Amino acid sequence: MIKVSDTARKKIIDLMKDDGFDAAIDYVRVGVKSGGCSGLSYDLKFDKTKNEDDKIFVDNDITIAVEKKSFLYLAGTILEFSGGINGKGFVFNNPNANRTCGCGESFSL
Repeated sequence: MIKVSDTARKKIIDLMKDDGFDAAIDYVRVGVKSGGCSGLSYDLKFDKTKNEDDKIFVDNDITIAVEKKSFLYLAGTILEFSGGINGKGFVFNNPNANRTCGCGESFSL
């Protein structure tokens, strides 16, 4: 399961609306891809369609779609948002990551 903090929820709803998506029916697609300074990086985007191999989670009124191959890396992750002058944007608090880079956008197991 992937959890969504209250601050991330608010930001997701605003961004989805700005991009022509509806948080009530569309998906936040979260994944992992090769790259980044620690070996793996997070991928976050909005999507209107569910793929056959997606795992679907709903937390805090946000529907999250994750490919099965990415789910192993993301189980237990909390998606947060850090705003303000020193904010980093979306932050993945991943209990599976043994090492993360300074910006928090990549990790290794």
